[in-house]
Amino acid sequence: MRLVTYQSASGPRVAAERARGYVDLNQADSALPVSMVELLAAGPELHHRAAAAAMAGKPVPAAEIRLLAPIPNPSKIVCVGLNYADHARESGKEQPAEPILFNKLATAVRAHGEPIVLPKLSRQVDYEAELVAVIGRGGRHIPRERALEHVAGYCCGNDVSARDWQLGKPGAQWLLGKSFDTFAPFGPELVTADEIHDPGDLRIQLRLNGRTMQDSSTRQMIFSVAELVSYLSGVCTLYPGDVIFTGTPPGVGAARKPPVFLQGGDVVEVEIERVGSLRNPVIAE
Repeated sequence: MRLVTYQSASGPRVAAERARGYVDLNQADSALPVSMVELLAAGPELHHRAAAAAMAGKPVPAAEIRLLAPIPNPSKIVCVGLNYADHARESGKEQPAEPILFNKLATAVRAHGEPIVLPKLSRQVDYEAELVAVIGRGGRHIPRERALEHVAGYCCGNDVSARDWQLGKPGAQWLLGKSFDTFAPFGPELVTADEIHDPGDLRIQLRLNGRTMQDSSTRQMIFSVAELVSYLSGVCTLYPGDVIFTGTPPGVGAARKPPVFLQGGDVVEVEIERVGSLRNPVIAE
């Protein structure tokens, strides 16, 4: 299934894509939850009901739906640095022996089509195409060989980054440089894990104003989605709806000569094979 969260008159609700529209799952089957997180936490039995409801319900045309991020307010947004071998080479750094993890604040989340806002406090805002994994079944100390059982699905994401904060501030302000409002767009849909046979074999691209800036494959990942989930769960309990940005391939703006940073009026598009396409305009604060 391809699931979305949309804004209704009563608040955010979960729907499934069908026939170029979306079926509100709870309206099609009142036994189903209203929210995405509740649906992801419900387990396989309700997932089967959701699939049946998606086929039985009446779709609303996509043009009449205002999409939110699939998880509008995740309890965790965890990101991975230097997780592509080709990006590590581009950065002139050794491949890390363990995952390099950091966070984004939930106020950075935005949806497909919503603008990335260039803050007044930064002059070096960069793009990063990323595969986003969303947790379905929570847990702690999850074995690597069982870790993908805890992933509900995948989205396209853009780990927008203020390089002058991330790298130029005293002590390197990774959290703040990655957490300006609007710096975590992801979506538009959550593609359930059963539709992605191997998250480690997907083409990933980013286009800036139609020009391809990043073009690689998740085969270049140093740490797989399963390894990341297992590693992270050794530190903290994972909950349904937690979001993991799994790293970016080469071609980021800061590594180019001369550097390329986002400007007002730009349009950024992240496309991942079998997952979809995330498109966001860029505006100045």
